[in-house]
Amino acid sequence: MCGYGHPRVIAVAPALEDGARFPTTFWLTCPHLVDAVHALESAGEHHLWTDRAATEPALAERLEAADLAYRAARVDEGGGVDPCATVGVAGQADPLTVKCLHARLAAALAGIADPVGEGVLTRLAADGVRTDCDAAACGRAVTSS
Repeated sequence: MCGYGHPRVIAVAPALEDGARFPTTFWLTCPHLVDAVHALESAGEHHLWTDRAATEPALAERLEAADLAYRAARVDEGGGVDPCATVGVAGQADPLTVKCLHARLAAALAGIADPVGEGVLTRLAADGVRTDCDAAACGRAVTSS
């Protein structure tokens, strides 16, 4: 739990109760981390990852492996069924295109070896952002009622 009383990441089934397809399995829910990642996205950090994937074969290979792991996790979350099988992380059809740093970080925190999510954690730490997401990191105490 984060200092706001939220889990850092939640998992969502690939089909909602009304049957709508929902490809984003892992969601970053801690407001502290959401805000920090939003700042990186606003600065265009996700475009840098896409550019790097086009020129760094080792990174491209890791992104493809992360995409496959994400799809497998979505099948597990869907009880063996994946109505979103044609897309990967955050609904991306191309595993080498990075659209959502939030989804990538959530995947990494959920245990997927996503190089973008891992890079975001490293970048946040280098920028002085607490990523352990305890009560002190969020600046709030967790209270129970």
